[in-house]
Amino acid sequence: MEVQLVVTDDTQTTLVSIGELARRTGLAVRTLRFYCDEGILDACRSVGGHRLFEARTAVERVLLIKRLRALGLGLASITEVLRRERSIAEAVAEESARLDVEMRTLAWRRASLRAVEAASPTGRAERLALLAAAQDGGSAHESLVRFWLGTLAPIPPDDVEGWIGWNVPRPPIDPSVEEVVAYAALVAMVSDPALKVIVRQQYWRGRAELVRDPRELYGRIGDVMADVVPLVSAGVRPSGGRELDRFVDAHAGARGECDTPRFRARLLDEATDGDQRIHRYWTLTEQLLGARITVGRAHDWVYRALVDSLGR
Repeated sequence: MEVQLVVTDDTQTTLVSIGELARRTGLAVRTLRFYCDEGILDACRSVGGHRLFEARTAVERVLLIKRLRALGLGLASITEVLRRERSIAEAVAEESARLDVEMRTLAWRRASLRAVEAASPTGRAERLALLAAAQDGGSAHESLVRFWLGTLAPIPPDDVEGWIGWNVPRPPIDPSVEEVVAYAALVAMVSDPALKVIVRQQYWRGRAELVRDPRELYGRIGDVMADVVPLVSAGVRPSGGRELDRFVDAHAGARGECDTPRFRARLLDEATDGDQRIHRYWTLTEQLLGARITVGRAHDWVYRALVDSLGR
């Protein structure tokens, strides 16, 4: 019998068999059995041991499950919705965010595959190795962030957050072949311990632990670079002046010294700004950031101004 009417305390409940529930919802009987076994669909048993469902409640519940499944939600999320542990909006938002990540991952893989295809036969193995080290944009970005956190230490990560946001490129959502190759090249560069050594030397001009107050020096140098960026953008030629004086004074004060020609010469002699690895890093970064002026370009401007001030 497909439908039964049960009367209890002046209320009546229509019970339907699993076959009737399948007909009303468009789902297979085996799927409904699975939902029962998973505990997300309630049933009672007839005298003969067959599953029976309260018609209205079961149909509404099954249709909700069906619609959420059609949107790609997993049973765990659906169960939380059914148990009212979270709202439909929250579950859908989480699934949407998960899909965003998945789509970015797929776009990165597609660009990587196209990059390998576009390589010359002789360079294909090298490019394959390069791209394999940066399998997805998220982990690639984390590699760059870790590099700069280590390079700018002992400055606390919270203080470096804005710096990283400006100078470390986020992985493109839908990267081109050129972009995915450039990003992978950056990851390969920061995996070389030698780059960290020369970049720390460029920034701290010596051992950071010998600086009296690294945080103060970091802040003062940051202020200088913020003022240099507009000069770089305007195409102003590097030369001695207020910006360079502030840069030298910051380093001199951090070491208990004064801004003298001898101190400036020492800053220049200890500089690693001319290292081609540094230039390549910032060239690749600018390729990904577009028109944004990076701190690397600003540092280079100050370095050239220092060279100019000493007549070298």
